[in-house]
Amino acid sequence: MGGVVIPRVDKFKYLGSIIEERGDIHADINQPIRVAWQKWKNALGVLCDKKIPLRLKEKVYHMVVRPALLYRAECWPVKKTQTQRLMVVEMKMIWWMCSYTRLDRFRNVVIREKVGVALLKKS
Repeated sequence: MGGVVIPRVDKFKYLGSIIEERGDIHADINQPIRVAWQKWKNALGVLCDKKIPLRLKEKVYHMVVRPALLYRAECWPVKKTQTQRLMVVEMKMIWWMCSYTRLDRFRNVVIREKVGVALLKKS
């Protein structure tokens, strides 16, 4: 282009999305996960306070954290492994919000129903 050599790259950012040479979206999924964790940390005083009712925590989670996690998700050609990655991040947040540990031996489905968070599905 006009004597300028354009270097070949493996990935680049276009309109806010990271486009990879092979068509993967791993790098594009990392950004919303980082943002969701940042929102989580900002709301930590509410989400992890044992004195605050779970219903209020649920509303804060639905209004602040989950939209950040799923931002632009409807545009992603998501694979099963990437959906699983998003679900793992979300469940870590929900377990922490409910003050549960893996030693409590609750199933994820039970905790999702208790908090009112729908399961992420590949569409």
